[in-house]
Amino acid sequence: MTRSVQALAYSRPSALEFSGAGRLLGLETSGGLTPAGAEAHPRFFSGFLTSPQIAARGLLAVADVAAARYYQRIRPASLDPVVTGNGDRLRFESFSGCGGVYARLDVLSEGLDGSETGHGTTNVDVNNPLREALSRMTSDDPLHLRVGPAELAVTTLQGAVVEKKVPLPDRWLRGFAEAQVASSGFDLRGELTGSEAVRFLRSLPRSQGRGRGPLWVVQSGRTLRPTTRPVAGAVCLPGPDRLVALERVLRHATALRVYGPVPDGAATASAWEVALPGMRLTLTLSPDASRGFSGEGGVLEALATEEAAGDAELISVLLAWEPRIDVAELGARAGLPVDRVRAALTRLGTAGRVGYDVADASYFHRELPYDADRAERHNPRLVAARALVAEGAVALDGDLATVASGERRHQVRDSGGALSCTCQWWADYRGRRGPCKHALAVRMARRGAVFAGGVR
Repeated sequence: MTRSVQALAYSRPSALEFSGAGRLLGLETSGGLTPAGAEAHPRFFSGFLTSPQIAARGLLAVADVAAARYYQRIRPASLDPVVTGNGDRLRFESFSGCGGVYARLDVLSEGLDGSETGHGTTNVDVNNPLREALSRMTSDDPLHLRVGPAELAVTTLQGAVVEKKVPLPDRWLRGFAEAQVASSGFDLRGELTGSEAVRFLRSLPRSQGRGRGPLWVVQSGRTLRPTTRPVAGAVCLPGPDRLVALERVLRHATALRVYGPVPDGAATASAWEVALPGMRLTLTLSPDASRGFSGEGGVLEALATEEAAGDAELISVLLAWEPRIDVAELGARAGLPVDRVRAALTRLGTAGRVGYDVADASYFHRELPYDADRAERHNPRLVAARALVAEGAVALDGDLATVASGERRHQVRDSGGALSCTCQWWADYRGRRGPCKHALAVRMARRGAVFAGGVR
């Protein structure tokens, strides 16, 4: 498994401080991008939180996910949460060590009281002493939040004094991208009041049990009813214990909203959003508790198109840390139809340059502070497909294509733009985990892609 080491450098540890003027939550930032370019310690916000205790618990929930492995529970080193300033809100994101749970806390404009929120993305230090201090907060006394160094410190920093080095596997990067792609296909499937949400979540089993199929839930009156089958309107809940981070904020919940795709019989990803005063906490779960998002293959079609590559380069220039990307407006500015803009946004998602917010049903701009382009360069199926094209292994014949792979010959058929294959991968998954390498190679060959040595 390919991996690198992510180096995070902070001017000092984040801390919850007490003084005569009250409490100050200082979140220190590492290197990131802003409209002014790369900055060592960007500064995004200085002001008050309207619901300090809830915000503290929400931030702890995001940190919980970053430190967790929900499958084969070996505690790994965790990557500090990512924060994005979108002008009208702060977004804190994390991804679990097992690659199967994506968490995001959106602190909206009504949850912030202070200076205008800045624009950009960086990591924030959430250390153990800070976690302990946040967990002890029991009141909503005024709390000043500072994201980034104090104004005086901006001009006097003499280099980082806190450094963290964390392994960053390629599958983690691919998973972060796949979670966004999966979310873009979700619709609202159920909604509960705060009290019903507490009752429902506390009734869930702590484990799914080995050898049992995924749990499904469907709206039934004012609650969600468990079902063993993916009936119309049902949402998949694989590994219900993976929702444990929501318990941090459950008693403050005003609503629970559940999102998922149209069920097709197979397990699917789903998103669980807890509405809070001035903020939202969302957990997105992979379709299988024992497998993260990295193997789902939802981004591969977009990565395989030369057209999307050029479109993504154009679209990226037009992004400006928007909290909600208007696809139609972006298409008009770029001179592209909506379908090509969506494909370009999917491709940008693989580089961590956009995320998807199910509550707003829209993409948002952010720039993850690490080399997420590796998710494309090292995707095994994509690399293998490029190698097949470079070797001349693809023979096209109308709607049918033959792909030579080792000693085997696989038939790839085009039916209305959907490709099927005779390989074992297709037999096992029927497209549920994205296209196989042979279908990708055929798609590339039909577009006239030319590769040298299997790498574009």
